[in-house]
Amino acid sequence: MPQQKLYAGAKLRETRNRLNLTQKDFAQKLGVSLPYLNQMENNKRPVSATVVLGLAQEFGFDVTELTSADSERLVSDMREAMADPMFAEDPPPLADLRLTASNAPGLARAFLALHNAYRQTHERLASLDEALGREDARPQASPWDEVRDFFHYCDNYIDAVDRAAEHFAAQSSDIRQTAVRALREEGITVHELDRPELRNFERETRTLTLSTRTSLGTRNFQLLLQLALLKQDKLIEATLDLARFQSAEARTIAKIGLANYFAGAALMPYTAFLTAARETRHDLEMLARRFGASIEQVAHRLSTLQRPGAKGVPFFFVRVDQAGTITKRHSATRLQFARFGGACPLWNVHRAFETPGRFLRQLAETPDGVRYISIARDVSKTGGQFGAPTRRFAIALGCDIAHASDIVYADGLDVSERQSFEPIGISCRICERTSCHQRSVPPLERRLTINPDSRGILPYDVG
Repeated sequence: MPQQKLYAGAKLRETRNRLNLTQKDFAQKLGVSLPYLNQMENNKRPVSATVVLGLAQEFGFDVTELTSADSERLVSDMREAMADPMFAEDPPPLADLRLTASNAPGLARAFLALHNAYRQTHERLASLDEALGREDARPQASPWDEVRDFFHYCDNYIDAVDRAAEHFAAQSSDIRQTAVRALREEGITVHELDRPELRNFERETRTLTLSTRTSLGTRNFQLLLQLALLKQDKLIEATLDLARFQSAEARTIAKIGLANYFAGAALMPYTAFLTAARETRHDLEMLARRFGASIEQVAHRLSTLQRPGAKGVPFFFVRVDQAGTITKRHSATRLQFARFGGACPLWNVHRAFETPGRFLRQLAETPDGVRYISIARDVSKTGGQFGAPTRRFAIALGCDIAHASDIVYADGLDVSERQSFEPIGISCRICERTSCHQRSVPPLERRLTINPDSRGILPYDVG
């Protein structure tokens, strides 16, 4: 099979600008001619082996960053935006979207921001939101969407916060005692009581209360989360300054998200966790026991192992509720998730609710021909007492089938047979499959044929 050519013009330009070098100086350091560098930066030629070697030797550049992951994310997000009915008359071809994502990523992000603003305005008009009548009203992405996109385009890895958490965890083998001691130094007393709130911090009395209705792992996580808000405030605020969120609400949500990130990274320190993940072949239950974390926390942490120079297996991670709504999502793979609406109904994550306590395995193939192994499991959370409502979720974790030998859940599956892979997509509106029996709405990029005298599985044929 011929090796795929690597086009990474935008990443080369970004690297050169960050180093504050002219094209002439950059070309000289990489050992190529000025015209050749110019052609690579404009994606007219693929990145050569000489340039890859030069980037590594001259600048210590992690060459895995030259992959097309960012471009694939932009293409996926633009395709979903183009599925908006306003583009139904003349949607641009997929080749144009890929060209824009690879050659002009800034323009692609500007388009996505513009479409988000349009969508928010449309929703406000539809609901007769009186805020549009105020002088200070302006279209904004929802705070949740803005924060989600921040982590999405950071590859779900925040280096400064991750390393700070790892440094904190290295102080002692007992992370709980270390956290309690650090809080005590700040004059904070920790209590564990039978309370409905997971965590409650009284600033006046300097008292932190954790609920005994939760597991020890959850209490440790909440302990570390509060520690991050108190002891890592300067680091978190500096990270938020760089993000430049549009609203105070988005910044506050992101602050909690970064504190959650610190807690997970302290509970499962990067180097130790990556080593353990490789030793156990990513067995979630073994990792949960070893690090005193939940299955969901372990799965989420696996999706963040993207430190330059020490990357783990690139995973996708998603959490859905019983209605199929995606409540958490991240992908370090080419597989991207629907930004609006639910996930593909053929995906095994939806079946996890039917088999509580069990891991479901699935070999899946997306319309672009890429094959994945996906594991799904329910992660229902009880209220801790009789009569309290149970929050029901399911998670899915997966990776490209090329990493099957590193994943214990792939054992015994026939990854060599095409028939073993189930066809899945992203969302029905942008899925290219013409004969899916679970399709809910027609694809907007295809013409439909409707015959009143004939009816198959669907009431139309996709052209």
